[in-house]
Amino acid sequence: MLLTILLFIVILSLLVFVHEFGHFFIAKKSGMKVEEFGFGFPPRLFAIKKNGTDYSVNWIPLGGFVRIKGEAGENREDPDSFGSQGFWAKFGVLIAGVTMNFALAAVLFAIGFMIGLPTIVSDHLPESATIEQQSVQIMTVLESSPASEAGLEPGDVIASLDDQVFTEAEVARAYIADNGDEGIKTLIYHMDDTYETITLTSVELEEAGIYGVGLGLVTTGLISFAPHHAVVQGAWTTVLMTWEVCKAFGGLVRDMVVSQEVDVNLSGPVGIAVMTGEVAQMGFVYLLQFAAILSINLGVINLFPFPALDGGRIIFLFIEKLTRKQLNGRVEAVIHNIGFIVLMALIVLVTYRDIVNFGG
Repeated sequence: MLLTILLFIVILSLLVFVHEFGHFFIAKKSGMKVEEFGFGFPPRLFAIKKNGTDYSVNWIPLGGFVRIKGEAGENREDPDSFGSQGFWAKFGVLIAGVTMNFALAAVLFAIGFMIGLPTIVSDHLPESATIEQQSVQIMTVLESSPASEAGLEPGDVIASLDDQVFTEAEVARAYIADNGDEGIKTLIYHMDDTYETITLTSVELEEAGIYGVGLGLVTTGLISFAPHHAVVQGAWTTVLMTWEVCKAFGGLVRDMVVSQEVDVNLSGPVGIAVMTGEVAQMGFVYLLQFAAILSINLGVINLFPFPALDGGRIIFLFIEKLTRKQLNGRVEAVIHNIGFIVLMALIVLVTYRDIVNFGG
């Protein structure tokens, strides 16, 4: 438990710290005064002042923060204030945080591909890819199916079927289709490093309109590249994963608006901490992959056009650009503060649900 908490703090701190460093770096380069760049959150442990900026270390080690002069709309007459800057300087500061999150994800993916990253094996893999430990993994489990009733879960690996080892999902699917009527002795490797032998027998799955055991299988393996190819693949994987995350959030918002229902499980800090511990048990490279995906999620969430988030601030910036009038700084600050309170309330609500779910 202690190791899980420490890993969670390290990963979350890294993601938030990198995000805030993006804001800090561009603000400095743009000539704005950065009043404080803090690691962790107050209360303050100690601080060092250099070139007008307090570099602080704080007691709550969950990321960091940046205080830029005039970011709340005050001191607009001062040349080193955020409020006195032009559109592109402000935009650069606001977008720098999420840009750093995407950059971090690309770096983590690249490191993973140099080591060997767990990936779905497909015909679209570059020729420069090296594949090791290829196996057949469960991607989906149909509800009320023989596989579901046997307790199989996504992520489990099909170690063998009737004592035969398969390394390609297509071949394994064909074997199950041909022999499922007689019952197949299936050796399963679970993600907690345990093996289990079960018998799977095909049945008519009426809801899905198919005949089978209810498994969706994919071919997976540890994919690695030479360093220069790994960098390119890391960047491309970040692009693809960002698109998938955007689609997932888009579907979530659509469901909330259209049907007022949410079919996915949202996790707060407690849920993410639990997942961190589970992923850590799988190995270092899985933890790298998990951190990269979290970084992308953090970047995408911060682009939401919601007050207090970077996306919300960018919306206000574009409104100023289109109207050619500076918005009332106090009004904007109040709106962002209200947005922050709403976000904190949502985090508390999701955290409470996580505690109930994982505690129960």
